[in-house]
Amino acid sequence: MEKRNVYFAGQTHTLIFKILTATLVIFYLVNCCTPLRLHVDMLRYFAIKDCIELGCPPDSDAAKDYMPVGYTALLLAFSKMGILKSYTIVLLNCLYLFGGLWMVRKIFTSSINPFFFLVLVLLNWTIIKFVTHPLSEMQYLFFSTASVYLFYRYTQTPNFLLLLSAFALGALAFLTRSVGIALFAALITGLLWQYRKELIVLVRKNKILVVVVVLAMIGVMAFSKQLGLDHYTGVFSKATKGGGVTFSTILKWHFTEWAEFCLNITIVKVEGYFPFSSGRPFFLVAGILFFAGFVYLLFIRKNNIPFIVKAYLLFYSLLMFNWPFYDPRFWVPVLPFVAAVVAESVRSAQKAGKLVRAPLIAFLMVYFTLGAVSIGYITYTSLNRRVFARTQANGVYKNEYETFFYGKPQSDSTGHADPNIVDILRRYDR
Repeated sequence: MEKRNVYFAGQTHTLIFKILTATLVIFYLVNCCTPLRLHVDMLRYFAIKDCIELGCPPDSDAAKDYMPVGYTALLLAFSKMGILKSYTIVLLNCLYLFGGLWMVRKIFTSSINPFFFLVLVLLNWTIIKFVTHPLSEMQYLFFSTASVYLFYRYTQTPNFLLLLSAFALGALAFLTRSVGIALFAALITGLLWQYRKELIVLVRKNKILVVVVVLAMIGVMAFSKQLGLDHYTGVFSKATKGGGVTFSTILKWHFTEWAEFCLNITIVKVEGYFPFSSGRPFFLVAGILFFAGFVYLLFIRKNNIPFIVKAYLLFYSLLMFNWPFYDPRFWVPVLPFVAAVVAESVRSAQKAGKLVRAPLIAFLMVYFTLGAVSIGYITYTSLNRRVFARTQANGVYKNEYETFFYGKPQSDSTGHADPNIVDILRRYDR
C-alpha cells in the first residue's frame, strides 16, 4: 500500500488547513473595511476613468496614458452604478481571488492537498497586500486562471464552447493587462500541442495553410501598435536605451522578486538587518535558487502538471524577465499556479529522508508565520486610521490621508496635501 503523506494529507493536518483557510477568508473580508489605498498606478487608473467620464484636455497625462482599458472599464462601470468605493473594490478583489483559486484547485484536484494549497497562497504577503489595492492584479488573475482552466477542461472534454470561452477570457485578461499576450501565446501553443499529430498531417497536405499562418503573423507584427503590443517593446527600448537599465540589472530585479515572494517577506523590511550590506546579494542568490528549483519542479521532475500550465508559466516568465521595472506584484497573477506546482511536489516529500523533510517543514513554518504577521499587520492598518495614514505607501500620502481624515495634516503643519488626491479620497473612500 502506498504510504500517505502524513505531513500534508492526513486527516488532522487537513482539518488544520481547513480551519486556517476559513480564518484567512474572514481576515480577507474584514479588510474590505480598509480606507482607499492610494498607489501611483491606482491614481493613474482613476485619472483615466475621470478623463473618460468627466472629460479632460487631449494633451493631459490621463488622455495620453497607455494603461490597458480593462480595469478602467470596471472602475467606470462601478462609478456609473454609484458603487465605486474602497469596500466594493476590495470585496470584488476577494471574489476574483477566491474564484481564481477555485479554478486552479480544480486543475490540480487529484495531485494536491487543496487546503494546504489555499493556505500557501492566502498567507503570501504579495497576495495579502494587493488584494486590498484598487489595481488590476486580481482582475487579471481571475480572467487568466479562468482561461487556463477552461482550456484545461477542453483538453479533457473537447467542446468548442470551452475553447471559445478560454480565448474570450484570454482577451479580457489581455484588455486588463498587456502581459496577457503571454496567455495567448500559451493558449495557441497548447492548441498546437493538443493537435500536434493532426497538425503534422495537415501541414504536409496543405502547404498553403502554412503560408496563411505566416502572413497572419506578419499582419500581427505590422499592426502591433494598434493591438497594443508595442507597449512592451517600446517601454523596454526606452528603459534600456534612455533609462540606463541593463539586462543584467533587470535579471537581478526579477530574481530578487522571486526571493521576496518565496521567502514571504519584502527586502525593504529586512535589508537593514543584514551585515556588510549583504541583504541584496542574499536575496539575489536566494531568488536564483528558488527559480532554478521551480524550473526543476515544473519542467524536469516527473509530474502530472497540464501542458497549458507549463506553457503559460514559461511564456509569462520569459516576458517578465525582460520587463525593465522592479515590483514583486508583477508575479501576483501567476502565484496560484506557482503555489500549486509547489504543493504538487510537496506530496512526494514523504519519499525523501529526514534531511529533506525537516528543512522543508521548518521553512514552511517560517513562511506561514511571516504570512500570519503580514495579514495581521495589514488588518491592523485597515482598522486604525492613524497608523494607516503613516504607513500606506510608506507614508507618501500621509498629508492627504490626514487632511481627509482630520481636516488637516496632523504631524507636519507645513506639509502640503495634494487637493486632487484628497478629492479622490472624498469621492471614493468607504
